[in-house]
Amino acid sequence: MVRRQLSHPLVAVFGAALLTAPWLGLHTLFGVPLTTGTTVALSGIAVLGASFLLAWGAETAEADVPRAFALAVLAVLAVAPEYAIDALYAWEAGINPGTPESAEAASLAVANMTGANRILIGIGWSAIALFTVYRAKVTGDTAVESRGGFFSSVVNLDKDISVEILFLFAATIYAFFVPLGGGIGALDMAILVGLYLAYILAAINAPHEHEEQIGVPAYLQSYPKFKRIATTLTLFVFSGMVILVAVEPFAHGLEDLGTAVGIPPFLMIQWVAPLASESPELIVVAYLVNKARSTAGFNALISSKLNQWTLLIGTLVLVYSLSLGFYAPLPLDVHQQGEIWLTAAQSYFALALLITFSLSVREALALLVLFLAQFVYSVTGMVVTLPIPGLGMVTFDGPTALFGFSVIYMVLGTALFVLRRHELAKVARLSIRRVRGDYEREESAPAAND
Repeated sequence: MVRRQLSHPLVAVFGAALLTAPWLGLHTLFGVPLTTGTTVALSGIAVLGASFLLAWGAETAEADVPRAFALAVLAVLAVAPEYAIDALYAWEAGINPGTPESAEAASLAVANMTGANRILIGIGWSAIALFTVYRAKVTGDTAVESRGGFFSSVVNLDKDISVEILFLFAATIYAFFVPLGGGIGALDMAILVGLYLAYILAAINAPHEHEEQIGVPAYLQSYPKFKRIATTLTLFVFSGMVILVAVEPFAHGLEDLGTAVGIPPFLMIQWVAPLASESPELIVVAYLVNKARSTAGFNALISSKLNQWTLLIGTLVLVYSLSLGFYAPLPLDVHQQGEIWLTAAQSYFALALLITFSLSVREALALLVLFLAQFVYSVTGMVVTLPIPGLGMVTFDGPTALFGFSVIYMVLGTALFVLRRHELAKVARLSIRRVRGDYEREESAPAAND
């Protein structure tokens, strides 16, 4: 009896809300002085709890709002925690332009954005694929195809994600050109946000089977309409308020904590902060995998990457300009340019894997190993000198290392795209036909047409 009560969906809602209580009580309501470590811990946990509530509210809202509105709102909410930190630093960068403090804030805005994107692919996509295959024997997940051993097994993805893959590919290709202008400007915002809006329009017109919710969203959607809408709005308002009051102390606390132990603020904001904001999504996806719903989980991860890679980057210049009081591009130095190129190159390689609508264990491990290699390199600050044909001995340090890892991703990704060029064309055809509404005809078409 007790076990059944503890498994009730409202227990999860109460638990997530409870995560926000220490921060709201001690800091916001009573103004209790807290140490830096306690501030980071409590505010980070509060953001974690609020992110769960935000996700559940967004999923519940699908029952009541127009589909176009739901898609737009869900995308914005999906990146809300990351965007809050990015917007904070973009705003601070515009307060005193031309000063070292402004340059550091702009650097930290790029750090959080690139770190969140690389973690989502390097850890999110790879770990969820490995977990899906690992759990398949227990869950009976039909998306997993065993091909003679764990390392040969494959997770098959839903072909409905063809539109997401195509738009993510377009955003990734454009992202390589963003650093060439010396900053993130109005043109970048127009193109990246424009790609997202075009994706929304394409997704609205595409055939879509309603997928039943499970867990908390399913329970909340069972409420009468008035109660359901009131609950959804409450979750939105409360979680948004928590993120608003917690994100600034959390981000600045991480800076101070890193400085105290000799870790540069850039690394703290790039790698530690995104873990708090990405973890709710990864936990929810792992939950879906555990319920043999890996397809829904991967769809969510890929859509989240598209949202981050368009809205998150494209709107930073807007926040920066509002802070300045006039338009100006968000400046990028050489190191930040390298960070964006590396993030785009990782996305390029990951898409080269996904265009077959599958992800094997070997491919997931390749994503993970490459991510860990550049992560360890960036954290340790290693300096490596290697003989390069035609160039002699080349030292990889700082931006040079970022460009070096970018080249590795690009070479591997390009080789795969050449080998899989027919699959890339198929993704484009599937996307067009899906938008037109004749997606099923592609499914029934003879293999020779592919």
